[in-house]
Amino acid sequence: MAYSARFTHEKLPLNIDGVQIDLAVIHRSGPKTPILFLHGFGSTKEDYADITLQPAFEGHPFIAYDAPGCGATECHDLARVGIALLVRTAEVVLKHFGIDRFHLVGHSMGGLTGLMLAHNEPGRVLSFVNIEGNIAPEDCFLSRQIHDHPREDDERFFHDFIERTRLAADPASALYAASLAHKVRPGAVRGIFESMVELSDNAGLMSKFLVLPFARQYMYGVSNSHLSYLADIAAQGVDLACIPECGHFPMYSNPTLMWQHIKRLQDRV
Repeated sequence: MAYSARFTHEKLPLNIDGVQIDLAVIHRSGPKTPILFLHGFGSTKEDYADITLQPAFEGHPFIAYDAPGCGATECHDLARVGIALLVRTAEVVLKHFGIDRFHLVGHSMGGLTGLMLAHNEPGRVLSFVNIEGNIAPEDCFLSRQIHDHPREDDERFFHDFIERTRLAADPASALYAASLAHKVRPGAVRGIFESMVELSDNAGLMSKFLVLPFARQYMYGVSNSHLSYLADIAAQGVDLACIPECGHFPMYSNPTLMWQHIKRLQDRV
């Protein structure tokens, strides 16, 4: 049976600050405002591919790609991978596709990348859906394991991390853990996690998030309702989207409601 293409899938050869990257990208064109999607650690661009099955997003162009060190993207210097390189990658991708203004959606690591991207050029972003992206030190429940469970050998650390994640009580953790070894290069893990912890502890992320001059949403699973800052950011104008029967991974546990909340924020603009 023949299928019509829902999106274009291609590799972009890029040189980003001296790092050669063959970026795996999916995208489609359309007449409406484009959406940039940034996936989380251990996830891939396919987390967002089903936007093409959501009638509410008909006509919206979008871009999603595998971050350096992740998925089908090839990065020729894994030691350089960290949030700074991920932000630069997003900037280069936007330039490549000629995108000026856009909606932004980022999950976890992608939420932190999106925050730094928006902080650098706030005038280009129309809305930002931050899906449990780091905005405070307490958000490092995955990344801080690089310090709490140290291993000199990167592959050994990643193996142990996968096993801890597989047994975690968070909804969809076992599903997430099952593909981690296939979606992340062990050599990229340390740089990603250390940079996430450093920024969360010392870069004033909360202040950066709260001063962004456009519509913002913080999406979180109900099992993370304990986060200490939720009431405060809501009082300061951030739209809260709590996903029931869900932990850190709404795209796995409750994707229908995830898409509805994303659209609700974008429709406000």
